[in-house]
Order: sequence, then C-alpha cells, then structure tokens
Amino acid sequence: MSYYQRHIFFCLNQRDNGENCCAQHHAQEGFERCKARVKGEGLAGPGGVRVNKAGCLDRCAGAPVAVVYPEAVWYTFVDAADIDEIVESHLKNGRVVERLQLAPNVGR
Repeated sequence: MSYYQRHIFFCLNQRDNGENCCAQHHAQEGFERCKARVKGEGLAGPGGVRVNKAGCLDRCAGAPVAVVYPEAVWYTFVDAADIDEIVESHLKNGRVVERLQLAPNVGR
C-alpha cells in the first residue's frame, strides 16, 4: 500500500506575461477549499489523501486544473460546489466526477 491512497495536485501557477493561467481562475481558493474539506472529512494523512500545491501543469487552456493520482484524472472546476463534489465523490469514495473531467486534448 502507498503512503497516501490519493494525491490531488492543484496548479497555482501565475503568469506575469498576461497568458492564461490557473491563478487567474481562483485556483488558490479551490486548493484551500479542498484542503479544508479533506481535513474536515477525516481523509487527510497517511493512508488517506494529500492535497498539494503545484506549479504549472501545462494545461492552462482548461484553467483552473487539478489532477488526482494514482488514477491520473484531470479536473477543471468553477466553484466550491465543484470542489466539494470532487472530495466527496472521488477522494472519499473513489468515483470519478465525469462532468468535471478535463478533456484529454486541452493543453497550454
């Protein structure tokens, strides 16, 4: 068994040149919401879920983005309700939230 059952990485990259980036789309708020919800649900820590910050994940056109491992499921999100659904469905119960999945062809 892995040290953590799942990792979720949130791109928090800020681009100073005006290009689209996750920081422009409230990624920090999504990260903070996810971290609080994971902790509140008792999912945090060894054997559970780790919520991590990431630099650019190179999928800027879908901003904001997060990715869950080990499944390698990429998400985009709009608001706190989307984050809550990812936590409840995927991180807690192992069910992918299909409506929030980032299309495979979305890149930078």
